[in-house]
Amino acid sequence: MNGVRGLLAVAREALASALSQPVGSAIALVVVAGMCAAVLLTSGRTVAAEQQVVASIDSAGTRAIVVRAEADAGLDTSVLDRLADVEGIQWVGAFSLAEDARNAAFTGGTPVPLRRAWSEDWRHLGLPGGGPGDGAVAFASATALDRLGIDGAVGEVALDDGSGYAVGGRVETPEHLAFLEPLVVAPQPRTGQPVAVGALVVIAARPELVAPLTDVVRSVLDVSDPSRVELRTSEALATLRGLVEGQLGAFGRTLTLGILGVSALLVGVLQFGMVTLRRKDFGRRRALGASQRLIVALVTIQTAIVAAAGAAAGSALAVGILAATGDPLPGARYVVGVGTLAVLVATLAAVFPALSAARREPITELRVP
Repeated sequence: MNGVRGLLAVAREALASALSQPVGSAIALVVVAGMCAAVLLTSGRTVAAEQQVVASIDSAGTRAIVVRAEADAGLDTSVLDRLADVEGIQWVGAFSLAEDARNAAFTGGTPVPLRRAWSEDWRHLGLPGGGPGDGAVAFASATALDRLGIDGAVGEVALDDGSGYAVGGRVETPEHLAFLEPLVVAPQPRTGQPVAVGALVVIAARPELVAPLTDVVRSVLDVSDPSRVELRTSEALATLRGLVEGQLGAFGRTLTLGILGVSALLVGVLQFGMVTLRRKDFGRRRALGASQRLIVALVTIQTAIVAAAGAAAGSALAVGILAATGDPLPGARYVVGVGTLAVLVATLAAVFPALSAARREPITELRVP
């Protein structure tokens, strides 16, 4: 408890010391505020732009590996078992060859391709239900429902072979399944008997895994005629994402380090000047029994208090400017991180002046007029 009380007492004394030097404290506050504002308006804007660019290309579509197979290629649902234990796969789904489906309410309707689907996770299909059930319910996109002439997303579709499916609702077609539009999909439970597959979609967990997973997927297809299988990836977009992230990130880091370095130098010089002006006060404290550690603590805590106020003011100003101009805003973690780093840099910059003040001889300093 004494340690906590002692620290609070030193903090109060440091605050009083900062208030007793309004000009010096104001200059230090402005320097730190300018540091935070400059970082957020330059590097922070770059980071926010990077986040937007990366988010625009870092989607499931960017990480998709799509395999299209013709009817006699030999691709079937057993490939799902071979991919089940492969690390780096976020989702995998298989789709049958398309079958013409029409609105069962009337004859001569517009045919829409219906595909049966197999997967272990139906969320990536955007299905309202959690599972395939008995496989007798299909879901359709808005485009497919419009072509079928089904209102309210509820109805029934019939296939050319006489079988049919109940339409259980509308789905929003995921980006990685846009090539299947107009989408009518009937989720199916897995059975022991392999079923022919016309399309296989694999989503990599991260863009950088697209290339290695492509080789893995190609190796486990186990088709009878590879010439009738087409494999497409978005590896180029994944590579672009890495380049954008790397280049913008390097630029932001270099700019931030430069601004922090210049600001630290300014704070250090300012604190050294303030310590020099108060050398008689420090000499009196030392003569009255203050330890060197106490002098160092007073100077550094005083700087930290002023820097914290400056960081808050500079961050608020920068965020306000970015919001007013419509520029992208960096995340709250980035803003807090910049403010914390600014306070640490300013405090560390005050250590050398604090040590200089603590090591002065009390008798010598008291002789200063």
